[in-house]
Amino acid sequence: MRAFREAVEAGDADAMEALLAEDVVFTSPVVFKPYAGKAITAAILRGVMRVFEDFRYVREINDEGGRDHALVFATRVGDREITGCDFLRLNEDGLIDEFTVMVRPLSGAQALAAAMGAQFEQIEKEAAERSA
Repeated sequence: MRAFREAVEAGDADAMEALLAEDVVFTSPVVFKPYAGKAITAAILRGVMRVFEDFRYVREINDEGGRDHALVFATRVGDREITGCDFLRLNEDGLIDEFTVMVRPLSGAQALAAAMGAQFEQIEKEAAERSA
């Protein structure tokens, strides 16, 4: 999805949020339960922007129907190099309603889990503010 990729690459959190459906479901690579809703997903993405260093998309894969997209990325958390993929599914309005992230290697996922865990109080506060 070109618009989402461009928003991420520009560091434009508001543009990323505008592309999320109200009922988006975010599935994290390091947490068992998915997160439902635009406010929490947008707050998680803001947290990720604070955690990831040297983030860049390296490949984009789109289905012929235009609803499913895979954005392969490379980044770093501390001294851990991470390769991952954002899997995006669009609803009939062209908004992201499913957002699944996968990362590797395990040591990178563990570094990501620790870094995002440290962010989560702020993430929950941001989500509550946007829901109000």
